[in-house]
Amino acid sequence: MLEQLTHYVSGTWWSYLVIFALAYVDVLFPLVPSETAVITAGVLASSGDMSLALVILVAAAGAFGGDNTAYFIGHHFEHWIRRTLFRTDKARERLRWAERQIDERGGELIVIARFIPGGRTAVTVSCGWLEMTWRRFAVFDALAGVVWASYASLLGFFGGRSFQHQPWKGLLIALALAFAVAGAIELVRWLRRRRQEQSRPLAEPEAD
Repeated sequence: MLEQLTHYVSGTWWSYLVIFALAYVDVLFPLVPSETAVITAGVLASSGDMSLALVILVAAAGAFGGDNTAYFIGHHFEHWIRRTLFRTDKARERLRWAERQIDERGGELIVIARFIPGGRTAVTVSCGWLEMTWRRFAVFDALAGVVWASYASLLGFFGGRSFQHQPWKGLLIALALAFAVAGAIELVRWLRRRRQEQSRPLAEPEAD
């Protein structure tokens, strides 16, 4: 996988188009390795093969475009999406979490969910069918896209700078940090959900 990404994101002009496309499609198909591609581009930028600013720009633009597509799909095709994209128990649990959080936290969640694999899909689609205004969604989503693109590309950039003669080591370390951040977010979310469940009062027994 890493060799293929290095081949497609290789510093040529069309590498920017690949980054844009992966960032766009990743929202609709979460298995697409957009973050890995952006980190790889950051490593290449550290050696001067790509422009760091342009990597951030195209990655953020792709993420923004994909998120907004998911928003409008959720707005118009709620029932179809529930049946097709959220069929598994895990997917439905993510969806229920996203719906609860959107009601409570709104824009903040859009930024946080960008760092949760699969969570960004559930949140952006849910924003559409929960009738969050598009203007409000777009403002927070643009911020989320820039933060995510900067985070991923800078991980690769500084990882590459640290291992100038062995950039693949910088790539591996940057990927490990990215997975660690995503895992930490998931852990915090799980702990908060567990705490909320434990704090709920037990139902009183019915009188005979």
